[in-house]
Amino acid sequence: MKYKILSLIFVGFLLTGCKVQNTINSPTTPLTFSEAIDYSSTKNWAVLPEKYPENLKIYSVQNPQDSIDVFYVYPTLIVSNKDKRWNVSIEDSIQRNKVLNTAVHFQASAWASSGNLYVPYYRQAHLRSYSNLENGGKTALLLAYSDVKAAFEYYLEHYNHGHGIILAGHSQGSTHIAALLHDFFDGKHLQNQLVAAYMPGIGFDKNQFGTVSFMEHPDQIGGFVTWNTFKKKFDKINYKWYKGKVVINPVTWDETAIAERKLHKGFLYSNGKMYKNSFETHISDGVIWISPPHFPYRYLTFLMSNYHTGDVNLFWEDIRENALLRIQSYQNKKKNSYFIKAENAN
Repeated sequence: MKYKILSLIFVGFLLTGCKVQNTINSPTTPLTFSEAIDYSSTKNWAVLPEKYPENLKIYSVQNPQDSIDVFYVYPTLIVSNKDKRWNVSIEDSIQRNKVLNTAVHFQASAWASSGNLYVPYYRQAHLRSYSNLENGGKTALLLAYSDVKAAFEYYLEHYNHGHGIILAGHSQGSTHIAALLHDFFDGKHLQNQLVAAYMPGIGFDKNQFGTVSFMEHPDQIGGFVTWNTFKKKFDKINYKWYKGKVVINPVTWDETAIAERKLHKGFLYSNGKMYKNSFETHISDGVIWISPPHFPYRYLTFLMSNYHTGDVNLFWEDIRENALLRIQSYQNKKKNSYFIKAENAN
């Protein structure tokens, strides 16, 4: 019964998840929940406020919002068909390198100026888990979430100190962020500390949660936003996972059908450069599609079937600015609440 509720949640979320093509015919070693990760050890965190990798420092600011925390969960990085593992150890050096030099560098960095950044290592599930739920996949994903949940519980007890919270993830990371929303925020007191949850790369219903609402305005707080990025000619195989789901336009941060290219704030490319005014953004039944990006390497985009891997860095500057706007709304709400309480006390 321990994971009964979580299992039901995951079945719903995972069917609208990452791009899945690979399967496994011979299960590997059975998984176990017995060996918990010790999150009191800093080595089990990719990023802590006092432990920023060099490639992240250049995107942070001198004085981040010290009353705001960002808890980020990275996407699926174990994807090879040749890799028969269901979960990857947090001690795996290749995985750690991917976390720091791919996910943290090009995704978590978008929130580096928002506050104190926390990124736990976790035994994430292989990509095949999404298409093999009954053959080990669900167990693998639940094991991954058990790590994320343990890290978040440790963070709450030892690091949070009443700070406002931004939850951020992508793909599998968004799956786990959604479970955190259900377990810790939805209809619970901690929702008062929720600035926003950014959950791209997964299909969600508008009423996915009870009290955690889909945010339809750029300065709205206490809810979630999600989007899934495609090319103009849809990848029909994967589009079915998102059809009918809710989607925000991550340029205007509302449900505007079309955002002109001049409104795009900028995407962070792998060369470390920022390219702004790069593409138009269109909403279409559960996804957004963008026009071919205007930047020196645009020919490379014609080789991609969809833009799932770029859900965050394509909108890097848009995300950064929006997070700061929502933080301002959150802080204004706290100030107003303080003044109202003070007046009532008098």
